[in-house]
Amino acid sequence: MKNHFYLLLIVFLSFAKFTCEAAEKTPQLTQKDTVPGNYGEEFKVEGMIPLSKMLEALTTQEEVEGKISGTIQEVCVKKGCWLTLNLPNGEPMRVTFKNYGFFVPKNAHGYPVVLEGKAVKVVTDVKTLKHYAADGGASPEEIDKINEPKEEYTFVATGVLILPKI
Repeated sequence: MKNHFYLLLIVFLSFAKFTCEAAEKTPQLTQKDTVPGNYGEEFKVEGMIPLSKMLEALTTQEEVEGKISGTIQEVCVKKGCWLTLNLPNGEPMRVTFKNYGFFVPKNAHGYPVVLEGKAVKVVTDVKTLKHYAADGGASPEEIDKINEPKEEYTFVATGVLILPKI
């Protein structure tokens, strides 16, 4: 019986050591890690549309496809599943990623970015606005203040290029 105990102890300790060594080899991302790079589909940067032209085109068209640029203002703190850019009028424009197919680093705020995809004007319902507020780290009090839908511009990106900070 004693021999079985020692044998199990040796197996357990060997397994624990192996597990720890494997964990040490797995890189862990931290807030200090750099985020520049391509996310989603890669694309060429040429042919960008100024945000003001995109907004102007959306007054007569339902959607505008193209490439835009800006600075990331906010990123979903839970998964990196959306980001916001400021429009020329100061309003934020939410950027989501086609088919929820990729995410960006959660610490990407403040980085310059180029996006390829499609801009549309939508009415976002209260439930979704509250969900976005929670993902953005809003307090329960701030979330409770959201009580009506909002008409806004959104961008569905097929590709994202985050550039180094200048």
